[in-house]
Amino acid sequence: MCSKKQTEFAIFIIHRLAQVWHKQPNEVFHILQSTHILDDYIIAHYYVLHTLGEQYLVEDISEFARERGAVL
Repeated sequence: MCSKKQTEFAIFIIHRLAQVWHKQPNEVFHILQSTHILDDYIIAHYYVLHTLGEQYLVEDISEFARERGAVL
C-alpha cells in the first residue's frame, strides 16, 4: 500500500513519461507495471526520487525501462 504522496508522484511521473515517450498514460502505466519499475522503483524509492529533478527522473526511468526490455 502506498501513501497519497507516493500515488501522486507516480501519476506525475507517468504523465511526464507519456509526454516524452509520445504515448498515452495508460500505455506508460503498463510498461512500468510489466517491467516492475512502478512498484519496485518509483513507489519503493519515492522518498529519494521525489527530491530529484524532473529531467533526471525522466532520463533515469527511461534508461531503466530500456534495460528491462521496454520498447519506448
